[in-house]
Amino acid sequence: ESHVQPVYQPYLTSCQGHRLCSTYRTIYRVAYRQADRQQPQPVLPCCPGWSKASSHALSCNRALCWEPCQNGGSCTFAGRCACPPGWTGRACQTDVDECASPSHGCSQLCANTAGSYHCTCWDGFSLAADDKTCQPVVPVPEPDTFSRAGPPSEMKEEMQDLKSRLPFSLQKLQLVLAPFHNLMPSAPEDVGTDPISRLSHSLQQLDRIDSLSEQISFLEERLETCKCLEK
Repeated sequence: ESHVQPVYQPYLTSCQGHRLCSTYRTIYRVAYRQADRQQPQPVLPCCPGWSKASSHALSCNRALCWEPCQNGGSCTFAGRCACPPGWTGRACQTDVDECASPSHGCSQLCANTAGSYHCTCWDGFSLAADDKTCQPVVPVPEPDTFSRAGPPSEMKEEMQDLKSRLPFSLQKLQLVLAPFHNLMPSAPEDVGTDPISRLSHSLQQLDRIDSLSEQISFLEERLETCKCLEK
């Protein structure tokens, strides 16, 4: 830097008695010297909605939100919050209704919740492992009385007895009806000793045999559907 430097300059002048005297005078000149100074840093103003992270920071890199962020949001933009999934709004104060959009992926029903949603099903359906697909509820079959130990022995014995009696009953009926092949009377209310009454009684016996035959067929069908379950 420059500064004014005083210089003492001697010279001769006349004194009393006409003598010469030596004296000096001060003159000034511009001189230069080295100086170290700390210049103040310039203070830069920030744009509205932004501030400095610290007093020593040079850039305005911190966003300011006038309304505090809610529901886990963070202030990353000037005057606006960055919201997590399920929330929206300037301060993340509004819940997003995911069920209003077809992108929720639920196959039947959608239930909106605060910040999220979940899928539900109609009656008779249940959620699959993906928590979105509904599948029919399969009723658990009740344990069958014949599925564990098979059909009772009494039923088997009854079937065998009916089967053994059927051929004998047919033979007996043929012998009884042999004398009355050409007679087709109406059946009387009571069975008498006359041939017509015996014929009517024989026809009734035929109906009973047919009923026994139907019972045997029904029991055979039930035996075919029975299955034994292993424990």
